Amino acid sequence: MKSFLITDNKDTLVGMQLAGIKGIVVSEKDEILSQIDEVLKDKEIGILIVTELIMEKAKSELMELKMKRRYPLIIEIPDRHGFRKKENLLDYINEAVGIGK
Repeated sequence: MKSFLITDNKDTLVGMQLAGIKGIVVSEKDEILSQIDEVLKDKEIGILIVTELIMEKAKSELMELKMKRRYPLIIEIPDRHGFRKKENLLDYINEAVGIGK
């Protein structure tokens, strides 16, 4: 199972590439949606990682995928311009798998 990153900045992409995760930098909503379609076509991708800004730009589409599809698992991560502050990594994991406090 592979992971794939859709981000709005090169720094996050480079960091994830160092961890062995491929991805792409996009900024416009139509580019984001096009890339999501490409990810959905690749049955080997089990985890789709998106940064906060990408989630904000395509929130309705990504939330619909989270509700309707089992794969890929969609995970939102902060980047260097993150808006939301989480207490720790466990908060991100709990949110990603749907466990509330």
